[in-house]
Amino acid sequence: MKGEVGSQLRDEKPEQEGHIWGSMRRTAFILGSGLLLLVAFWNSVTWHLQRFWGASGHFWQAQWERLLFAFEGKEWILYMLSITHVPLIFFWGLNGLLLVVDTTGKPSFISRYRIQAGKNEPDKSYQPARGLPPGPAWQHRREPKCPGQCSATESPSPVRPWGSPYQVDPVKLRQAIRTVLANQVLISFPIMVLLYPICKLRRDPCRRELPTFHWFLLELAVFTLIEEVMFYYSHRLLHHPKLYKKIHKKHHEWTAPIGVISLYAHPIEHVVSNMLPAVVGPLVMGSHLSSIVVWSSLALVITTISHCGYHLPFLPSPEFHDYHHLKFNQCYGVLGVLDHLHGTDTLFKQTKAYERHTLLLSLTPLSESIPDSPKME
Repeated sequence: MKGEVGSQLRDEKPEQEGHIWGSMRRTAFILGSGLLLLVAFWNSVTWHLQRFWGASGHFWQAQWERLLFAFEGKEWILYMLSITHVPLIFFWGLNGLLLVVDTTGKPSFISRYRIQAGKNEPDKSYQPARGLPPGPAWQHRREPKCPGQCSATESPSPVRPWGSPYQVDPVKLRQAIRTVLANQVLISFPIMVLLYPICKLRRDPCRRELPTFHWFLLELAVFTLIEEVMFYYSHRLLHHPKLYKKIHKKHHEWTAPIGVISLYAHPIEHVVSNMLPAVVGPLVMGSHLSSIVVWSSLALVITTISHCGYHLPFLPSPEFHDYHHLKFNQCYGVLGVLDHLHGTDTLFKQTKAYERHTLLLSLTPLSESIPDSPKME
C-alpha cells in the first residue's frame, strides 16, 4: 500500500513541475511576441500621435521649465506636491461621482449598466414609516414584521439591518472610506516620499527635459507588464488560507465592489499588492516625474473602474475583477494574461460575464444584449 502511494506521489510531482514550466514557457512566448510586435509596428501606430505630441511638445516643455524655475533649489517640494496631489485628485474626483450614483441612484439610467443586478442599488420600494423624526433617511429604522404577525397572503417586509433605502450600507461605506484615507495618508504618502531619494540614485525625476512620446509609451508598456506580474503573484499569494483570513479577507468583504473600495485593504496588502507593483516600474526605468504622475493617476483610475460595479460605454470592462470579487478563486490578475497561462480563469470563461468582458461601444448595456441564461427551476 505504501509503495503504491509513494509511486503515485512520484508520478504527480513531475506532472506538477511540467505544468509550471509549461506555464512559464507560454508566458515568455506571449510576452516576447508582444514586444516583437510592439517594435515592428512602433512607427506606424504612433505616427499620428507623434505629430500631435511634437506640435504640443514645446508648449509642455515650456510649462515644465516654468515650474522648475519657480521651485529652483526646492525640486523635492515640486515632486512631493505633484506625486501626492495629482493622483488623489483623479482618484477622489472619479470616486466622488461614483459615490453619488451608488448612494442616490441618480442619474437613474446608469443602473442599467450595473454588473451584479440588485446589488448596491437604491430600493425604489422603500418608504419610511410615518411619524419619524426629521433627518437623513438612512437614520430611520423600521421594525420588520415578524413572520407570526403576517397574514396568509402577506409576506414579511424586507428590511435591511441598517434601516437604509439604499443597499450600500452607510456604516460599512464610512468604514471603507476611513480605511482608504488611512492607507493613502499613512502608507502611500510615506512610500512616495521615500521614492524620491531612491529615484535620484537612478536618475533625477525632476530633470529639465521631458520624455519623448515614444519613450513614454515604452515606459507605459514596461510599467503595465511589471504590474501584471507582481500583482498576479502577490494577489494569488494573499489567497493562501493562512494569509487570506488575516489579511486579504478585509478587501473581500465587498462581494459586489464599488469604486472606492479599490484601496480598501489591510495595510500589508496595500503595500505588497497595491503599492509595490505600481512603483517598481518607474524605479526600474528611472522615470521622469511627469511619467510617474501620469502612471500613478492612470493606475488609480483603472483600479477604480475595475471595482466600480458598472460596465459603462467606452470604458475598460470591469467584468474580470468583478467576477473575482463574486467567486474569490478566479481572475487574480489585471490583464488576464497570467490567469490564462495558469488556468485561473477557466470557470470565468464558461460564464456570460466572460462574453460581456469587452469594450462596450454602444449605449445598450451588455447585460441586455448578452443576458444571463434563464435559471433552471
